[in-house]
Amino acid sequence: MNFGEILDSAVTIYRRHFGLFLKLAVVSLSIPLLLLVYVGARFLGSFVAQTPSVGLVLWAFPIVILYYVASLVLTAGTVRVISESYLGRTPRLRDALALGLSKIGSLVLVGLGKGIILFLVAVGVGIVVAILAALAKSAGAVAVLLMFVTGVVGAWLVVFVACGYGVTTPVVVLENLSSSFDAFGRSWQLTRDFKLKVLALGVVAILLTISLPSLVFRAIGSAVLPSVPALGVPLTALGYVLPLILAPVLAAVITLMYYDLRVRREEPSTFRCSASSWGSSERYGAPARPGGAAGLAAARPGRSVRAAPVPLGDGS
Repeated sequence: MNFGEILDSAVTIYRRHFGLFLKLAVVSLSIPLLLLVYVGARFLGSFVAQTPSVGLVLWAFPIVILYYVASLVLTAGTVRVISESYLGRTPRLRDALALGLSKIGSLVLVGLGKGIILFLVAVGVGIVVAILAALAKSAGAVAVLLMFVTGVVGAWLVVFVACGYGVTTPVVVLENLSSSFDAFGRSWQLTRDFKLKVLALGVVAILLTISLPSLVFRAIGSAVLPSVPALGVPLTALGYVLPLILAPVLAAVITLMYYDLRVRREEPSTFRCSASSWGSSERYGAPARPGGAAGLAAARPGRSVRAAPVPLGDGS
């Protein structure tokens, strides 16, 4: 699937299973989001912008960590919903949550490892830029230009590495790995030559599902809050709640991107589904069921199904 088809398919899946995705998002993300609303209410308690304090950071940091862990459960559950839908089975909230919770340890380890890698890359870039900044005092404009170029290249290096590890979560959820950390090499292999596509999809999906809706409603709410509190408070609250409602779209984009990368990288035989695991005899190239992810790509005239999801086992 191309860029637009992945986004379109993710939205279509979200629309068809909106009720289930909403329940999954509420169960997974409601606690961290409520905590964020509480912290935000404390921060904006006087309705006047305040300078972030150490106390606010200490409050927000563990909540952000909790939100990240909850989002991993949501992503894993979304993978289960998409795969069940494709195989013509009825997705259930219990199965989605069971899979997400069973994978939480591996997902946290991989997420932590990814964070450490990106942090080390950023630190290395920062050290080089700091050295060049010290040299710039004596070397003049040339060193300043070199420092700027190094900063740009370093920033791109961080983004490049992040894109290379962009599908570690679906790899952990969908594939049988001898070690959780094998997901790094696997993700890098799948994203080879496609990192720009991963970056573009990630940026667009985050803007559409998290950043823009939240910022727009919170900005409108803050603007009307002093004059019309009865309208400003609900709009501000909606700005915090919308990421919860739209979070499954981002997870669906990541999942479909993983499937698309596998189609481009691997032989058809690797996508055969296990009848013993899923109770289905579907194989690569078989007609997709109407509700499935592959069926969405094949629904348009002249389009054929190219892959089936990898079996997830019994979801335990």
